[in-house]
Amino acid sequence: MTEVVVAGGGLAGLVAGRHLADAGADVRLYERHHEPGGRVRSLRRDGYVFDRGFQVLFTAYPAVKRELDFDALDLRYFKPGAVVARPDHRSTLGDPFRDVDAALETALNRDVTLRDKLEVYRLRTEMAEKSDREIFGGRDQSTSEYLRDRGFSEKFLRNFAAPFYGGITLDRSLGTSKKVFEFTFKMLTVGRIAVPARGMAAISEQLADSAREAGVELVTDETVTGLDARSGDPEIELGRESLSADAVVVATDPKQARELTGVESIPTEAKGCVTQYLAFDGPELDCGKRLLLNAEEDGAEVKDGDAPNQIAQLSAVAPEYAPEDRTLLSATYLGVPDDPDEVLAERTARTLESWYPERRFDLDLLHTSRVEFAQFAQPPGIHDRLPDVRAPEGPVYLAGEYTDASSLNAAMMSGRTAAKRVAEDFDLDL
Repeated sequence: MTEVVVAGGGLAGLVAGRHLADAGADVRLYERHHEPGGRVRSLRRDGYVFDRGFQVLFTAYPAVKRELDFDALDLRYFKPGAVVARPDHRSTLGDPFRDVDAALETALNRDVTLRDKLEVYRLRTEMAEKSDREIFGGRDQSTSEYLRDRGFSEKFLRNFAAPFYGGITLDRSLGTSKKVFEFTFKMLTVGRIAVPARGMAAISEQLADSAREAGVELVTDETVTGLDARSGDPEIELGRESLSADAVVVATDPKQARELTGVESIPTEAKGCVTQYLAFDGPELDCGKRLLLNAEEDGAEVKDGDAPNQIAQLSAVAPEYAPEDRTLLSATYLGVPDDPDEVLAERTARTLESWYPERRFDLDLLHTSRVEFAQFAQPPGIHDRLPDVRAPEGPVYLAGEYTDASSLNAAMMSGRTAAKRVAEDFDLDL
């Protein structure tokens, strides 16, 4: 029987391990944390759910639809669109094709131009018909250049694109590859955004359960510290022991993957964020299940750390995230500001009070999640330089989003691709 070691129990490693076990391999997976899931984890405490950073599930992701059981996840859905907010101003930009209630307000919205609205319609039609291969092929440029070339106004970039897609890519400057913009825009056009009722960790837990059922041996609290595949069967170093295997799938974070394999094309430039979870008593915010976007005032740039990029009323989207009598918010700051947690929470309260001058907010800071490596940076041209699954020497394979793009979809897809390559090389039935 082919023996395979999987280093790392994030989404990519769990998917790779399950498919290899299904194909008949003897799979042992090592995860350094107490629980598998990598960055997709949640803390459940005192009736609250705190995800590790603000994360959502795009239901149209191809790999997500293939690998997950949506019914078992018991998904809770955001409303399409968002609320554009700045001092003493809030306006709704919805999706009139899927949210009739917001159609009139969106049509009358003056935070973007009429041409912007028409261009969004044209972009929806174009992206719905464009294949993923077409999106990630061809010439590249920054998202800001792409939007301007298409005729979008500076108001659209400032009021909607910067905070909304800045929240997706952790880059308000919109310097990220336009391929990421097109792909996520397509996913939003043909699918929805959701969170599982029990938090994003339910995704990792489902994948881990599937891996165990397939026969994967999951070993937690154990780190693969070294790997040598130069002399045939790979030698794997653990904390206190070493072992060999026929093949190794490296599914660790990018920095550790580069250290283990020596593959220099693995991207390690990080985009980080800080997400705080805050609760209050009293009536909910009128944004309901839509994101509140921090739009820039004329001539006043929103800089990382100065104020939250977006605020989500999570208890309205998923009541299971908080006790019945409390409203739970997440406030996400781009970058990883080193300000004390309490200072960031005070900034969030002041920001909310500027958006809702008729209210005062007594926010309870419940949890702060600082994620230094939430994504790898994706400037124009990055996707042509990402490593192949077979890039390492010997029977060593890469499984991580960094082989394709920075997303849950890419992580799961890379796990399946790595399993396929192992199966091809070792004549397994996959």
